[in-house]
Amino acid sequence: MSAQDTFISHLIELRDRLLRSIVAILVVFLVLFFYPGAGAIYDFLAAPLMQALPDGAKMIATGVITPFLVPVKVTAMVAFMVALPYVLFQVWAFVAPGLYAHEKKLVLPLVVASTALFLLGIAFAYFFVFGKVFTFINQFAPKSITPAPDIEAYLGFVLTMFIAFGLTFEIPVAVVVLARMGVVSVEQLKQARPYVIVGAFVVAAIVTPPDVVSQLMLAIPMVLLYELGIILARFVARPAGATDHRSLTNAEMEAELDRADAERERLK
Repeated sequence: MSAQDTFISHLIELRDRLLRSIVAILVVFLVLFFYPGAGAIYDFLAAPLMQALPDGAKMIATGVITPFLVPVKVTAMVAFMVALPYVLFQVWAFVAPGLYAHEKKLVLPLVVASTALFLLGIAFAYFFVFGKVFTFINQFAPKSITPAPDIEAYLGFVLTMFIAFGLTFEIPVAVVVLARMGVVSVEQLKQARPYVIVGAFVVAAIVTPPDVVSQLMLAIPMVLLYELGIILARFVARPAGATDHRSLTNAEMEAELDRADAERERLK
């Protein structure tokens, strides 16, 4: 098979796996849209805010199609999160045949861990942070004001917080990868601790609302997760001068190519 034919076959396989991922997300979206329904999903997302608002207060929609469009966006976001394991499997099935055995041993745990940590960050923001932040903010609202948050603004706020906390929970993975690649040593990670602490509070001040509670709830986990990354890095850090790579013989190269073809056929 020529190089051009191989490149085309890879493009075709990439297209097929993208289509499978899109179809999976669409199927989950349709199921969620009709049961439990886009409105019910948005109500669940808005529950932490609604519990913090005064009795009788409701959210508002200022756009003509906003009451329909915003719940649809929320449902699409949830559908992607539900279908994420299948999407990641398609990504893994595409790249796995081109990886060496030692690379597979490292990449697969990292993919699983990073996905789980990202979802854990989202859950931490929803179940723990939102309620306390909204209660804290509403306690300082003047009595002459009736809070009526806009649903589209709330969605933007939630997405920002989800991304911020999801990425924050990826810190241990980033630290482990850097240590494993030999970019930094454990000692260098320890020496960078004061800068990380300052940077955590700066980032928290930028991406969170201007209140102390939300900033602390983002900055403190960032610091603690960095410390967790240092602990894990002790077990995976590459010794100075060590490398995972070596030149393959012709026989080993042929064996790897045959193995990759067999793996690709098995994953189809």
